[in-house]
Amino acid sequence: MKYCGNIQEVARLPIDYLGFIFYEKSPRYVGDMNLSDCDIPPHIVKTGVFVDETVEKMNVCIKKYRLDAVQLHGSEKPDLCREMQKSGVKIIKAFSIEGKEDLALCEHYSDVCDYFLFDTKTSKHGGSGVKFDWNILLHYQGKTPFFLSGGIGVADAEYIRSFAHPACYGVDVNSRFETQPALKNIALLKQFIQTLNSEL
Repeated sequence: MKYCGNIQEVARLPIDYLGFIFYEKSPRYVGDMNLSDCDIPPHIVKTGVFVDETVEKMNVCIKKYRLDAVQLHGSEKPDLCREMQKSGVKIIKAFSIEGKEDLALCEHYSDVCDYFLFDTKTSKHGGSGVKFDWNILLHYQGKTPFFLSGGIGVADAEYIRSFAHPACYGVDVNSRFETQPALKNIALLKQFIQTLNSEL
């Protein structure tokens, strides 16, 4: 997210997290926007997304934007995650998944992260708009809860409802709900959330 009016519209939906990308090469880079002007309800977790950034830079952003969580989407090591825990924010570490062997890396982060995020493996940082085989996650037996991510669109809501994994904490959506980078389609989000939350 990076457009204040759109942020406020999304924030009125029954959501729990909003993501703000601080990776300058991303078309969704927040730039110098002032989040305090956007009147984000306090229950929504403001999450800064970073790629191989320094602890010092992330801490500056945490203070400036009053972030509640950081999502680490690069090749960050467990030691950096441990250092970021001192900042008092939730730590979400993203992992690129192509096969079950990719899940082995998670073991080194279980004590230094609050959540994992499983996304589609791609040569670029960030989302590809493509889904990976979610059945791979049936091999995940860790205790750290995770966000399901990677090319999720409106049509996936029904399948997600039947995706029974005890560690699946939430769903991360992005590009399939955009009219342009960082501008979300409210109608599509409403449809997705309604289907996701409807009675089984």
